Parts: sequence; structure tokens; C-alpha cells
Amino acid sequence: MKISVIGTGKTGGKVVELLGDDLFEAFDRSNPPTVEKLKESDAVIIFVPGDAVPDILDEVIESGVPAAWGTTGYNWPGELEKRVKAKNAKWVLASNFSLGMNIIRKSIEAISAGSSILEDPKFHIHEVHHVHKKDAPSGTALSWKEWLDKKAEVTSAREGDVKGIHELTMKTGTEEITLKHKALDRALFAEGAIWAAEQLINNSKIEAGICTFGQLFDQVMEEQE
Repeated sequence: MKISVIGTGKTGGKVVELLGDDLFEAFDRSNPPTVEKLKESDAVIIFVPGDAVPDILDEVIESGVPAAWGTTGYNWPGELEKRVKAKNAKWVLASNFSLGMNIIRKSIEAISAGSSILEDPKFHIHEVHHVHKKDAPSGTALSWKEWLDKKAEVTSAREGDVKGIHELTMKTGTEEITLKHKALDRALFAEGAIWAAEQLINNSKIEAGICTFGQLFDQVMEEQE
């Protein structure tokens, strides 16, 4: 495979490292992507901050190359799905590329459903990331709230070089339940992004358009059952 990477920061750099011989091109501000170069790739993995998306969005769309986006803190334009489909491209958007996060998603959905029998449960989501992360709360914390589908307080902290800690607490007057996910190494996000790119390249059942990482994960799991 020929996989290109846009964004060679903390996580993108880890993708570059893990791809090895499968890396086609690494793009950054000093080597911006072009439509022609992207078209030579089998897929592209993108880890750029939200404010950098407008600089590359048109090029990625125009290339029609399958794309795995790990960007958070960006409001995607409403016509994006239409533009991606018009190029017959396959995109996956992820707030978090941890494969284990899909286990967390199922757990949160179970907690949400089970909480209906409890007396006045209160929910709190807390996330911690490194001091250089610009968006707060994190995209993952917002996803957790979406999966929970309940009123929940969401708080954030920025400390050192923390890779990512997310914690959901459900509390009643008589008990407390805590669900926690801690990223130990950025390699887990790189591994998940590479897995997603491989699915976009090799899985013919994935249709053109945009899906979330969770939707991609669920589709692949269903196919394997």
C-alpha cells in the first residue's frame, strides 16, 4: 500500500513511524499536499488541528483519495458529504482512533440504558490532555456525551504531555459507577488510523461518502460475524 500522511506532529509523526515502507509521502506546512501527489496515494491519514483544515480540505476532496481524518475542533461544512460522494471518495472522521474506544462506546450505551431504573442519576465526564491541545472539551469527550445521550457535566484539564484520559462518573445518592479510558501511548491512535485507512483501501463493501470511526468499526465487525 501507498499511504500518505498529512500532519507530522505528535500523532501524525507516530503514524509515519509505524507505516514504515507503506509510507508514500509525509506532508506538513513545509511540504504541503497537492492534488497530484495525493492522487498517487492509495489513502491518506490526516492529523492536523482544526484551524489547519481549510488549508488542505479542497485538495483532499479534489484528489478523491480515501481519507482517515483525526481532526477535532473543526466545524465541517454542511455540503461536505455531497462533495465527497461526488468524487466517489471514502472518508472516515474520528474524534479518537483508539480501537478500544469502541468497547467504551458500547459500555457507555449500556450505562445509559441501565440508568433508567436508578433514582436521579447524575453524570459527569472529565477529560485530561496535554497542554498543547487547543480544543476543550476534547472531541472524544463530546462523543462520550453523545453516546450517553443524557444530561451530563463535561469538564477539561490540560496537564503536561498527557496522551488522553477520559472518565465518566454516574452517581446517585447511594452508589457511584466510574468508567475510565487512559491512552498510554500515542501509538494506539496511529494503529487505529492505519487500520481505518487499510479498511478504506481494501474493503469493497464500504460505500463512498463519510462515516464515523464507530460506524466503520461496527460494519467490519458485522462482516466478521
